[in-house]
Amino acid sequence: MRLSGYRTINTWLIQLSVLVLMCLLAFPAHAERIRELAGFAGVRDNQLVGYGLVVGLDSTGDQTTQAPFTSQSLINMLSQLGVTVPAGTNLQLRNVAAVMVTADLPPFSRPGQRLDIVVSSIANARSLRGGTLLMTPLKGADGDTYAIAQGNMLVGGAGAQAGGSSVQINQQASGRIPNGALVEREVPLNLGGNGGMLELQLNDSDFGTVQRMVTAINNEFGQSVAYAQNGRVIALDGPVDDNARVNFMARVENVQVTPTEAPARVVLNSRTGSVVMNSAVTLREAAVAHGSLSIMIDTQFGVSQPNPFGGGETVVVPDADIDIEQQEAYLQIVEGAQLNEVVNALNALGATPQDLMSILEALKASGSLRAELEVI
Repeated sequence: MRLSGYRTINTWLIQLSVLVLMCLLAFPAHAERIRELAGFAGVRDNQLVGYGLVVGLDSTGDQTTQAPFTSQSLINMLSQLGVTVPAGTNLQLRNVAAVMVTADLPPFSRPGQRLDIVVSSIANARSLRGGTLLMTPLKGADGDTYAIAQGNMLVGGAGAQAGGSSVQINQQASGRIPNGALVEREVPLNLGGNGGMLELQLNDSDFGTVQRMVTAINNEFGQSVAYAQNGRVIALDGPVDDNARVNFMARVENVQVTPTEAPARVVLNSRTGSVVMNSAVTLREAAVAHGSLSIMIDTQFGVSQPNPFGGGETVVVPDADIDIEQQEAYLQIVEGAQLNEVVNALNALGATPQDLMSILEALKASGSLRAELEVI
């Protein structure tokens, strides 16, 4: 009887373990918050740009003879401060540099808030280290001024030169000023102005993910508040009250959704030779032959010397030796239904990354590579 009881308990534990395992498998394996996959329309940064002057450089500024706009900008600034520079004066300044100032204005920014800025030289200044940016208006795409920048430069690079030799670490022609800009004007943003209606925009267009988001949001609120408009945009019927709308948007952003699997894609970087592929890439059976052709040209220069008193001239005679080598190539079968199989099959060819690009393109043309090719 006791043994039978133990068997009953073990059977019950096994059934319970299987049930728990099935429940765990039912949950999304890679669920993400909606805020990682999409954003609300209108809630975005705005780019700002301005032109200014950096002063206080240690003879590392612009050469004004080659950058006349630096002197012109300085003369205009001095005239606004009540200083008149005589006409025709040739300013030879080496402690001033013309720069471009850029910044990102976050959404909901208010006057008085601080922004980080990036200052970059636009002329021939060697270094901006130790310089001070003078008051520079930062304008948006509409031409209005939204911030004012000013402050001491923070340059991460360093360098020195003497006796015709020089050494440099990192970039010295640009730097940052933390909290170097002061917001003077806010960007108008009227969320939910159309009766509380909001738009949720996916980072990547995907009809399957949009459908899952709509279902998850409606399940979260227990009613139909989300409506798919296309493969990227979801319309939300939000509250009219501002405080309730903020709570509504916060709940929407924290809804967990499992996005659909990305399409099979192979990305080729033609500049660096990098090849990147996602897990959905498959390779149908194909035969590939890969061999490399190398051409070596070796030129030796000889001198043809005339006989003494022969009246001839010394002539340099080039002697070129051209050698062409071609490695043997054999047809190899490549196939793979999973990413590791595809990688092993391609590695078996022994091709360089540059050659691998051509092989992948040929496999795509033959129909064996089941993925999109994207060249960046």
